[in-house]
Amino acid sequence: MSTAPQMRPDLAGTAVVVVNYGSSHLLAENLAGTDLGASGVPVVVVDNVTTPDERVRLRALAGTHGWTVVEMDRNVGFGAGMNAGVARARDAGHDVFLLLNPDASIPVAGLATLVDDVRREPLTLVTPTITHPDGSPWFRGAWVDVPHGRTRLSEGVADHPDDAWLAGTCLVVHADLWDAVGGFDDDYFLYWEDIDLSWRCRTAGGRLAVRSDVRAVHSVGGTQAATGKSPTYYYWNTRNRLLFAAQHLSRRDLLRWSVRTIPYARAVLLRGGRRQLLHPVAPVGAVVRGSLAGLAIAVRALAGRPVRPRTSRAAPGSAATAREGAPQ
Repeated sequence: MSTAPQMRPDLAGTAVVVVNYGSSHLLAENLAGTDLGASGVPVVVVDNVTTPDERVRLRALAGTHGWTVVEMDRNVGFGAGMNAGVARARDAGHDVFLLLNPDASIPVAGLATLVDDVRREPLTLVTPTITHPDGSPWFRGAWVDVPHGRTRLSEGVADHPDDAWLAGTCLVVHADLWDAVGGFDDDYFLYWEDIDLSWRCRTAGGRLAVRSDVRAVHSVGGTQAATGKSPTYYYWNTRNRLLFAAQHLSRRDLLRWSVRTIPYARAVLLRGGRRQLLHPVAPVGAVVRGSLAGLAIAVRALAGRPVRPRTSRAAPGSAATAREGAPQ
């Protein structure tokens, strides 16, 4: 095991939390192979089971760099994995957390800027501007278009202060805000959990911020084993859209979102490209199942029955998965 370098004083109390799903090669490139990886900032990697060989590779990588690995034994999703990682980091005495995708990277100086922001304003959830590897923008802010039942990208959050959300690809959060919102909602499993977190952040008295002067790089789709979108992407994206509406919107808006389920499902399906429709059973089936699951949640809510309650926090020994691709 290598000797950890001395950490910068302005990053004291900070920890990096990553959910891994067969992505040790991305962690080697985007974390271990960067100045952040060499900075001495503690890293907690929550590892969902993929293959025995992958777990061996991750253990070796973590041992070389002094990372903590939380080994999960069942898949409870991205949000629950992050919850487990933050819990482990808090147990070690940290109070500021960089929530980072395996296929994303941020310079240590940029992290220091974001950490300074949340130390000055602990109820701020902050993200950098996120770019593609070629420097073109990937995420500079987004908002929920409530009347049309979908999300849209924006320039920052100032134009849509009541409807903005931040992508979970690269977030910095203080323990005070984490406690106020209760972490991610495990019931989302994958996708829309960052929109839900952003929404609850404002409800808890927090604010959202995008630092246009700080850059992170996202190798979009790096956690995918193949091109296109997976059935997992289609199912949870269509299902969780209506879970979000049932939890946070008015009855009228929930009904409006339900009516727009088919157009939304078609738009999500086409994100994977038309070539996949040469073999449509898996993608179309996933979109249909996700849409029906979401509509079942909406019907329960419209009938006055409680939406499925938030599940308990993931503890070490549970599981996690990784996110794909683009903002919802």
